[in-house]
Amino acid sequence: MMDDERPTRKSSPPIKVYCLPNERAAIEQNAAAAGMSLSSFLLTVGMGYKITGIVDYEHVREMARINGDLGRLGGLLKLWLTDDVRAARFGEATIHALLSRIEETQDELGKVMMGVVRPRVEP
Repeated sequence: MMDDERPTRKSSPPIKVYCLPNERAAIEQNAAAAGMSLSSFLLTVGMGYKITGIVDYEHVREMARINGDLGRLGGLLKLWLTDDVRAARFGEATIHALLSRIEETQDELGKVMMGVVRPRVEP
């Protein structure tokens, strides 16, 4: 390997794990339930990440709720931008507060999404 090349997983030596046939079957079932290859599953668990399965329904419900909040906030902004009579009382401070709330809600959605993508196992 050249000095400027970084090692890859494929070029690194594998870790062997000895297990009984029923243990292997259980590991393979867990990997399949998570929608992962056996190698990815074992690497993820070995690196301390929590396996949540293909879909973590609690996180999906939370993201749907947050998405609804963003839709409602966007609707208010649209009313103001189109000079709708119902938004006539919206002042500049209200619009700035609305934009701030949209940003906060986006941040909240990002945090929930990260929980789905790479959740850490609690020690």
